[in-house]
Amino acid sequence: MAVGAARGRAKGCTVTTTAATIGGRALTAGMVTASAVLLGGAPAAHAVNGDTHITGQGVVQTLDCNNGTLHVNGTANQINALGTCWAVTVQGSSNVIVADNVINDITVYGWDQTVLYKNGAPIVWDRGRELGMTNRINQVPA
Repeated sequence: MAVGAARGRAKGCTVTTTAATIGGRALTAGMVTASAVLLGGAPAAHAVNGDTHITGQGVVQTLDCNNGTLHVNGTANQINALGTCWAVTVQGSSNVIVADNVINDITVYGWDQTVLYKNGAPIVWDRGRELGMTNRINQVPA
């Protein structure tokens, strides 16, 4: 089966799928997509093109959330998220995220995380605190 994959590629890359034979039957991405549309469409998803993933240690970055979800995974990252984020999800330890606006939710895993947001009324889910870890998630003046 020949399938192009986007694993590990930068945002905006194109994934291509070529014809594949499974059990003697040829399938193409177009036929599968057309079938999904005819049967009621694809399921609704909250992810959008433009979700941002930051993975690393000691990353210092300012970025535009562009109405997507900001995912930060690692240690000692300092992220300044401008604009509006659909959601912010943080994993690891000692990360600091400052977001202009968060619409839906802030989910924090790990220990010693700081998430500050200036605007919005997101649902805050501190998974680390549920396990006895200390995190800071606060709304601050704009």
